[in-house]
Amino acid sequence: MSSKKDSGGMKVVVGMSGGVDSAVTALLLKQQGYEVTGLFMKNWEDDDDAEYCSTRQDLVDVASVCDVIGIDLEVVNFSKEYKDRVFADFLREYEAGRTPNPDILCNSEIKFRCFLDHAMQLGADRIATGHYAQVREWESDGRREFQLLKAEDGTKDQSYFLYRLNQAQLSKTLFPLGTLYKREVRKIAEAAGLHVATKKDSTGICFIGERPFREFLMRYLPTQPGEIRSLDDDRVMGEHQGLMYHTIGQRKGLHIGGIKGNQDAAGEHDAWYVAAKDVKRNVLLVVQGHDHPALLKDRLAAIDLNWISGRAPHTHWVYTAKPRYRTPDMPCEIDALTGERAEIAFAEAQWALTPGQSVVVYESKVCLGGGIIA
Repeated sequence: MSSKKDSGGMKVVVGMSGGVDSAVTALLLKQQGYEVTGLFMKNWEDDDDAEYCSTRQDLVDVASVCDVIGIDLEVVNFSKEYKDRVFADFLREYEAGRTPNPDILCNSEIKFRCFLDHAMQLGADRIATGHYAQVREWESDGRREFQLLKAEDGTKDQSYFLYRLNQAQLSKTLFPLGTLYKREVRKIAEAAGLHVATKKDSTGICFIGERPFREFLMRYLPTQPGEIRSLDDDRVMGEHQGLMYHTIGQRKGLHIGGIKGNQDAAGEHDAWYVAAKDVKRNVLLVVQGHDHPALLKDRLAAIDLNWISGRAPHTHWVYTAKPRYRTPDMPCEIDALTGERAEIAFAEAQWALTPGQSVVVYESKVCLGGGIIA
């Protein structure tokens, strides 16, 4: 973490969301001697109401925090950019039967592109966010690069969501919370008299909030009913309202629980899970049992690759990778790599690998980059 003498009076614009993490980010930078401005981004307007969207309250909280810290606040509206660059892609992916992660695209296109560009226009030297990650300047073979590292708090590490960043973006970014644990962040906020110290963390996709996901999606993608079939024997099990409303590994919401099949040792019937989508036939394919072979795969193909250093990693080296955010790092090898596609083989089978989600590759604590599961 930078000390006061390191800051040199540099101007930093902090992306502030109304939560405790971005509030403490701004506080720490101010204490370290940076010239800090808070910036609140409004990214969604379609139905900005109090029931599901907390934008109004978040802005009130940001204004209060900036007042206590003693920094200026600017509000900027990126909702058009968000709709064009993030939400449109989100809908296209779901329509194609995949399950995208819009938070990753939001980071690369809005928070570290639109926000970064805007901050530079304001005369900033750096931007900062409340992400739990670290940036390290590194020199190897006479080549200087900026590395993205995992946070010290492994339970909060967000490097997975930042893997699409590049050298130019990382060179202008500070992550002051990267060496802190969440409990420490809340204590810092409490000691400074910031009322967001106990504010609940936001969850889910930002523009959906706490509302039912299927209900939200139906407003933009009309129903396309089709059959639910058993992958093993092609039996018709029921009907779905649209492949986009389901994801690989899904158990709830299929409404076929009463249909019997395999029994376990205790005589109980195993649950049904989504195993695949046949987009051409508009058929949802299901299997019975959490550990069905169709749900377990030891390799995947990734496309739309981004390598943070600008250089692809070595093939046939042992790395680790996360095929989804909430899974532990798994040993793997990249056993085929072109400019557009990577083949990743895991040391052991992974459950419910999902097209559209991201696979992120690490070498120890360094996030190398990754791609979209094809």
